[in-house]
Amino acid sequence: MAHAISTFLMFEGKAEEAMMFYIELFKGKVTAIQRREPLESGKPSVELATFTLGGQTFMCSDSSVKHNFSFTPSTSIYVQCDDEMELASAFHQLAEGGQILMPVDNYGFSKKFAWVQDRFGVSWQLNVA
Repeated sequence: MAHAISTFLMFEGKAEEAMMFYIELFKGKVTAIQRREPLESGKPSVELATFTLGGQTFMCSDSSVKHNFSFTPSTSIYVQCDDEMELASAFHQLAEGGQILMPVDNYGFSKKFAWVQDRFGVSWQLNVA
C-alpha cells in the first residue's frame, strides 16, 4: 500500500518562482525546500520542495536534465472555489502570461467554470459549485 501520494511538478529553473506564486494565490505554505548548485542559468535551483494548497501536498523540483517534454492540459489541478469572486481572481492571475483553454462561463455541467494554463505551463480547472 502506498505511504503517500502527491502531485509532482517538474520545472526547468522556475520551480521556486511557480511554488511561491501558487502559495500566495491559494494561501498555501512551503513545508520543505532543498536547493542545489545553480543550473546552467546560474540561478540556484530547487532539488526538491514540498508545499500545500487547500490541504493537498505538492512536490516540485527543477530538472537537472534537459528534456523534450513539458506539462500538458490532459493533467490539471482542479480547484473548487468558494465563490465567483475567488474564481475570477484566480483565473486572471493564472491566465496572466499563460493561455486560456476555456474562458469563465456556464458550460452546463457548471454555472461558473474556467480552464487555464499558467505561465509555467501548469493547467488549472477552476469551478464554483
